[in-house]
Amino acid sequence: MKSPEVMANSRGVLNLRFNQDQGCFVCCMDGGLRIYNVDPLVEKAHYDLELVGSVSHCEMLHRTNLLAIVGGGYRPKFAENTVLVYDDISKKFVLEFTFNTPVRAVRMRRDRLVVALLHQIHVFSFPAPAQRLFTIETRENSLGLCEVSPIMTAERQILAFPGHKLGSVQLVDLANTEAGMSSAPVVISAHKGELACLALNQQGTMVATASSKGTLIRVYDTLTKNKLIELRRGSDPATLYCINFSRDSEFLCCSSDKGTIHIFALKNTELNRRSTLNMSPLFGNYVESQWALANFTVPPECACILCIWYKEFRHSGPNK
Repeated sequence: MKSPEVMANSRGVLNLRFNQDQGCFVCCMDGGLRIYNVDPLVEKAHYDLELVGSVSHCEMLHRTNLLAIVGGGYRPKFAENTVLVYDDISKKFVLEFTFNTPVRAVRMRRDRLVVALLHQIHVFSFPAPAQRLFTIETRENSLGLCEVSPIMTAERQILAFPGHKLGSVQLVDLANTEAGMSSAPVVISAHKGELACLALNQQGTMVATASSKGTLIRVYDTLTKNKLIELRRGSDPATLYCINFSRDSEFLCCSSDKGTIHIFALKNTELNRRSTLNMSPLFGNYVESQWALANFTVPPECACILCIWYKEFRHSGPNK
């Protein structure tokens, strides 16, 4: 399964990532790093090769001056097993975290920095003092699947990543952790195959998952572990690049290598389409899942990430 990073290499783009409020996104490139505002779409920052080298991963901390950067690509300046935190006000790197294996993903919030490796998740207090709180051994996580509740005022402070069991997602309550230990893990058996995508809503109350088959997205309550809704992207297998909640958790979107963007309703599920076969018992779960209320196409060879701007979606259609 090809990741968005691999698919985009021919254009020099290695990775894309929205910030926590989905108002900005960072573009990791062989030619350095770019930060863009979403609405209006304008470049906000430009970091060239001399400063950062080629970059494989970058995480913004909301709209602050702090960026977490991981080197990679064809012209890296920094090692792929190191996370460096850059302060745009002082124009220098202020923190460095080095690991034994390459970094697969990095996530930041105002009080935590989370790093995903192939078989481990490391959680640090942040920014000061920056010390390791705990480490969790994980299932092989080549995609670096790892998400954290983005805001400190969220209803639930959740860290989500693949569990040890095939197709499961593990949840850790960050509100009940301290140095050297973590809270008892909560595991949701979400799929029969390997996880391909993972998303948390802004309040940390819902987690959305998709498997490598790419036909279904399931949304679970992070407290009760109950499945809230099952959404069908399609009937043919696909590689999902992204699933994402709208900021108010009323909608969910996904993209795949089929070149189709799907929008689902989570609050008013009557907006979602149903199969015309739903009165027949012969088709089982296929007709019980809900289909997208809207979709549109992009070039199928274009791996993309997306978010939903609720105001724009209600009145004018979705923004990518």
